[in-house]
Amino acid sequence: MFSFDDFYSIVMEYHPVVQQARLLPEQAMQELRMARGAFDPKVETLWSKKSYNDTEYYNIFKSALKIPVWLPLDPEVGIEQNTGAYLNPERYISESTDHRQVYGGISVPVGRGLFIDERRATVQKAALFKDMSEVEQIKLINKLLLSAANDYWEWYDAYNQYILAEQAIEIAQDIFDRTRLAFEYGEVAAIDTVQAGISLQKRFIEFQQADADRVTTALKLSNHLWAEGGLPLELRDDVAPEAIAVIATSAFELEALVEQARNNHPELRKLELKNDMLQVDQRLARENLKPTLDIGYYLLDQPFNANGERQAFSLTDNYKIGLQFSFPLLLRKERAKVNHTSLKILDNNYERSYREREIINEINALYTSLLNTSEIIGRQRQMVEGYERIVDAERMNLENGESDLFKINVQLDKLIEARSKYIKLNTKYKKNEAYLYWAAGMAVVN
Repeated sequence: MFSFDDFYSIVMEYHPVVQQARLLPEQAMQELRMARGAFDPKVETLWSKKSYNDTEYYNIFKSALKIPVWLPLDPEVGIEQNTGAYLNPERYISESTDHRQVYGGISVPVGRGLFIDERRATVQKAALFKDMSEVEQIKLINKLLLSAANDYWEWYDAYNQYILAEQAIEIAQDIFDRTRLAFEYGEVAAIDTVQAGISLQKRFIEFQQADADRVTTALKLSNHLWAEGGLPLELRDDVAPEAIAVIATSAFELEALVEQARNNHPELRKLELKNDMLQVDQRLARENLKPTLDIGYYLLDQPFNANGERQAFSLTDNYKIGLQFSFPLLLRKERAKVNHTSLKILDNNYERSYREREIINEINALYTSLLNTSEIIGRQRQMVEGYERIVDAERMNLENGESDLFKINVQLDKLIEARSKYIKLNTKYKKNEAYLYWAAGMAVVN
């Protein structure tokens, strides 16, 4: 027997789609790593020299270490060495340190970029994208498991229809043998043996069709069977599916599924994370409404000069200070960005509300269908048991010469039809059960 649990385990362990889905969080982690790269320390070096007619106009060298941090600060330390006959006076450095000067300080954005900037926004969105990739992984795996469960129960239906057709042949063969024997004893007419033979041929045709369906569904099920190393597997011809035990979903379980869907459904979680990303964009857009005002302050040759000699520390001497200011007068681009992001957030909220209601209604509809199917299965089982007793009685009557072939064939057709419908109802129940868990955003369970 090949149980659904065994099938589920194989799919989760080796299916290529599952393996692909498991790559998504790692890919997102690399995206986050790239975003964090904006905060990596960086060494910058500048060298520029001009010589003309054997005269060195200038020789400028600067090397700096910049250490970006999460706070709105840009620390920088470095060294400069500048010489030349026509050197810009602002670049002049004393000969006492061989024209070298060390510096260290920070640049602080006190306007735009104080609370959030492009770098920090990118990292925050990359972290949210990582969470979204994990949700997408769940969504892909759940969709695969739904498809796999659907194929398993289709195979279950085809296999049991095949067994039913096989049993129908045995009964038809028994009736044919009894009819032929009765004809030899002169108890029935020759036409009765012809009718019994036609019924037997009909059962053989039904059996061949059922066998073809069984093979087709088994091949479709094999699409989900893989071994380690990506080796595809085939379902053996002698393997049978498990027997179904229909256990109706309780109202308590329905409430749990609805609550699970509201809090953790992949579709809703993706929309929530999308909203979080849009909120980051909104914060950045509002931050950009502020003027740009960056202030830089750098100590020169403090507390050590380029020769390594200790110098007196002072905040009012030996320093560089400066600021940079800019502000667009109309702010059309910035205000449009804020409004556009607000509309996106509103649109996303509408979509989430609609999808939540759609999902909850789908869960309730599937739950109602399961309850109805469960009740019908119970009644159908009673019908099967009743037809089985009737056919057994008719076969006994036929043996005693108290029944005719037409009557027993009619009852046999009804029995086969009732059994076939019973199998299909069980299949429908299990498929709807799988859809119910999928609709709630959960992995399909048995």
